[in-house]
Amino acid sequence: MRPFTYTRAKDPAAATQALAGNPTARFLAGGTNLIDLMKEDVERPTALVDITNLSLAEIKPITAGASKGGLSIGGLGKNTEAANHPLVRQHYPLLSQAILAGASGQIRNMATNGGNLLQRTRCPYFYEVSMPCNKRAPGSGCGALEGINRLHAIFGWSEKCVAVYPSDMAIALAALDAVVRVRTASGQERSIPFADFHRLPGNTPEQDTNLAHGELITAIDLPQNRFADRSYYLKVRDRASYAFALLSVAAALEVSETGNRIVQARIAMGGVAHKPWRALTAEKMLIGQEATPANFKRAADAEMAAAQPLEHNKFKVELGNRSIVLALQMALNGGKA
Repeated sequence: MRPFTYTRAKDPAAATQALAGNPTARFLAGGTNLIDLMKEDVERPTALVDITNLSLAEIKPITAGASKGGLSIGGLGKNTEAANHPLVRQHYPLLSQAILAGASGQIRNMATNGGNLLQRTRCPYFYEVSMPCNKRAPGSGCGALEGINRLHAIFGWSEKCVAVYPSDMAIALAALDAVVRVRTASGQERSIPFADFHRLPGNTPEQDTNLAHGELITAIDLPQNRFADRSYYLKVRDRASYAFALLSVAAALEVSETGNRIVQARIAMGGVAHKPWRALTAEKMLIGQEATPANFKRAADAEMAAAQPLEHNKFKVELGNRSIVLALQMALNGGKA
């Protein structure tokens, strides 16, 4: 690990200003990803600004604004607290399921909600500093493109990068149309719709999000919805625990009280793209249709038709198709098989 300076921020203003003046400084919260990357010499910050003492952990109902009636989750709250909070479990069980599907209890006790969104890819070419990786070293090439790419993207990839985004929590937040609230280095507040928070690789795969340097995630807002009774998070992985998703699906449905017609559908996928992937084609096809396995299958077929698999991950197309259908059926049944 390379030398760095360490300071502890007293308030959000001091935190953002400390980063704004140093392009190689980083915020330190739970550190469950950043410290590992520093040990592997992937991340090389010259300064760490500890933000763990900032008062940004509260979970509370939203009483005003565009998300009135929803729930605000503090950016520095722990993943464990978010997953087990009564209001999250009651009104947003999809989020609780997704958080609990990720990592171990010990890591969830340390990891913060804002930090979870900023996780970097687990692509082995990114972690191995002797290999080319445009995300780690722009311009060096993408080792996975012609290498071993079983775990990599089937949607939205570019010649510069085929890595996938690792968070489980973020897949649920994408399906729930969350909004990320941030504080800028100048002290202003801005809101970023979740669909615009993470980026596809394009020509700049080193940029994971649309945050500017020095911006601090203060909260994640969840709008009110009618998905609590019909939502499900499905995670497919190589082993039963402590593994990142080969592919995951967050599914939520609102169904009419009579006629079994789908009023709203939300589907987001993990393990398939550089960012949480909203299955917008499938969602659109389901609106107004009966909630049946046949219609779920047609929607899944339409979504996966646009997939562009690599040499070693063609299995993800069929896996994605089956997973969408299963997640929707589980959601329809209230999480029961």
